[in-house]
Amino acid sequence: QVQLVESGGGLVQAGGSLRLSCAASGRAFSNYAMGWFRQAPGKEREFVAHINWSDGRTRYADFVKGRFTISRDNAKNTVYLQMNSLKPEDTAVYYCAADLYGCSGYGCYRNEYEYQYWGQGTQVTVSS
Repeated sequence: QVQLVESGGGLVQAGGSLRLSCAASGRAFSNYAMGWFRQAPGKEREFVAHINWSDGRTRYADFVKGRFTISRDNAKNTVYLQMNSLKPEDTAVYYCAADLYGCSGYGCYRNEYEYQYWGQGTQVTVSS
C-alpha cells in the first residue's frame, strides 16, 4: 500500500506561484513513478506532469510547459510541483498519483488508469 498526501494549494493571483507537495509513505518511494493530474469543475481529470523513478525524466502537458516543474526528493519521499505564471484556467483540484509498475507505450503516463494510488487532492484557485 502507498499513501499519498498533497499540500500547498491555495488562492493566488494570476501571475503568481505555488509549490505543491506530495508526501508518500508505505513503500519504497524511489522505485515508482509519480504524476500530477488536475480536475477543474465540470471537467474530466487531466494529466499535468510525470517523473520517472529510474532516471528522473520529466514530461509535461503542453499547457504547462515552461511554467510548471515536477521534481522529487527520494530522501524525503516527496514529489513537488512548482507552478509559476499561474493563470485563472489553472484553477482546479490537483492530485498526485503513484505508478508502481511503470508503463510501456507512447504517452501511457498521461493515462490516469496507469496509476494505482492517488492522494486526496489539493485545491488551487487562481484569481484574475
